[in-house]
Amino acid sequence: MHEDTPITSLHLDVLKEIGNIGAAHAATALSELLQKKIDMQVPDVKTVSFDEMMDIAGGAEEMVVGIFLRIEGDAEGSMFFILPVEQANRFIRRLIHDDTFDFYTPPVSELGLSAMQEMGNILSGSYLSALSDFTGLKLYPTVPGLSIDMFGAIISIGLIDLSYVTDQVIVIDTAIFEEDEQQSQSLKGNFFLLPEPDSFMKIFKALGVM
Repeated sequence: MHEDTPITSLHLDVLKEIGNIGAAHAATALSELLQKKIDMQVPDVKTVSFDEMMDIAGGAEEMVVGIFLRIEGDAEGSMFFILPVEQANRFIRRLIHDDTFDFYTPPVSELGLSAMQEMGNILSGSYLSALSDFTGLKLYPTVPGLSIDMFGAIISIGLIDLSYVTDQVIVIDTAIFEEDEQQSQSLKGNFFLLPEPDSFMKIFKALGVM
């Protein structure tokens, strides 16, 4: 991520392949959780600036549901899964069979919060497991946290140290949909991967694409 080690299209292709494998694992786990066939895809992986990242989420003041965790082990960093509130509401209503569930309306149901947390466990665990398998690096996620807040407030946790050395983050687009559902109706969120300054090159060196 330093200026003399730019992220190339080859790096992004490798990350997309890892993302698709992680998505396949997550789809299997979500299918068991929802008791219906779930598919997941990774339409795109890209590097963006901090400003572009804010635009992707709808702006720093956009209210979102965020799942965030620290990555520890051989390559440290932060990972965020961000969903627009309405998309998160739609998913949780379907999962807990409660059409009245709403992240905007306190007190938010503990069942709904637990379901969202479980989704975060499945998604983050699947992506990190795929990355660990590909690289041979030991990567350990912390217990994911859950927040309903403005995007800028949630993402700032991972930007403080990173901003001293780079203004680039990796975005993994994620689409989740039922087998008989049109992709236009899919649940669309974004993973934001914010590695520590030295972690990215450790990952790509382990992948053999330095």
